[in-house]
Amino acid sequence: MKKITLIIITIAACLFILVGGRFFVSKIMTPKKAMQNPYVVTDTVKEEDVIQTVEAPGRVVSKYQVSIMARISGYLQKSFFKEGDYVKAGETLFLIEPVEYQNASNVAGANIQNIKAQLEYANKQLQRAEELVKEDYIARSRYDEILSNRNALQAQLSAAQATYKDSNRNLAYTRVKAPVDGRIGIIDVTIGNYVTPSSGSLTTINSTNPIYVTFPVATEDFTTLTDNSDNVNEKRRVELYFQNGTKYDTDGVQDFLDNKVDQTTGTVTLRATFENKENKLLHGEFVNVKLFANKPSKVPVVPVVAVQENQEGKFVYTFDEKGLPELRYIKVQGQQGNNWIVKEGLKSGEKIIVDGVVRVTPGSPVKIVSPSEMKKINKSIVNEDNNK
Repeated sequence: MKKITLIIITIAACLFILVGGRFFVSKIMTPKKAMQNPYVVTDTVKEEDVIQTVEAPGRVVSKYQVSIMARISGYLQKSFFKEGDYVKAGETLFLIEPVEYQNASNVAGANIQNIKAQLEYANKQLQRAEELVKEDYIARSRYDEILSNRNALQAQLSAAQATYKDSNRNLAYTRVKAPVDGRIGIIDVTIGNYVTPSSGSLTTINSTNPIYVTFPVATEDFTTLTDNSDNVNEKRRVELYFQNGTKYDTDGVQDFLDNKVDQTTGTVTLRATFENKENKLLHGEFVNVKLFANKPSKVPVVPVVAVQENQEGKFVYTFDEKGLPELRYIKVQGQQGNNWIVKEGLKSGEKIIVDGVVRVTPGSPVKIVSPSEMKKINKSIVNEDNNK
């Protein structure tokens, strides 16, 4: 009897374990209820009137870049400036030993005085000869001889005067002067050296005000910028930014467009002119510029909150033909207010997700709600989180 009872208990225990185990396994294996589709707010891409801009790296270039050369030969005797000084046009920079050229000028001047004295005597002789030849007191040949001598002296005087001017020109070249306003660079030849016109540069001057900035712009960007222009060569406003991001306090004017496209880079070189009264801009400095169109044009814009970014770039969520979220990469060209200006990737009228984007998964359904409903949903989520 006891044996039968034990068998019954054992069978009951096995049944209990079997049923309980199946229930436990079914609990584990049964998938959780799928999460609710995320709520999102959508809107259509709109167009706005926007002043188009193009940003590009630029380089500061002096309007005048002058190599100061010796125009005569001689020993460099003195300099009148320090490296890095700002000089004015006409200011003396160097003195080349002038004694030789001063002497040549003195000799040329004395030669003129000698010829003038001879010419004065020759003119008096010619005047007397004109009277005598009329009365046949002298031969015609004698008159012609006196006239020829006077004419020869006149020619000698002209040559002597030219020599005198040339000697004075060389004397003036002993004082090497600045041809333009600007900043002096490093002295390449020091005092005491013998210099000639073929010695090379003594120093350089880079003009500082006004100053140029040259920069390359992709042809497609320039075409976009000038679509609404009456004249492709018209002047445009330019902002300048230093490498640390600081904006230069004076805007410039883009006033030059190169006549060719660089076949290697597909860019065209533009140039802007800036006032540089405080000499903040230095020749050769690298900067960044922003070029502005003169007239607004209609372009697609999207809210900043609708745009996300990953390693591939900026993107938004649109919808495919099944109505499911689809990731779309876009290119932008700056902001206007709270919107990104779309350069490429979207067209006016397309539908995008503007709120709730962080909970969206491409290809997974979403639930579209109004902005007011979204505010209530977000508020309730915050309250739930605070109550936990």
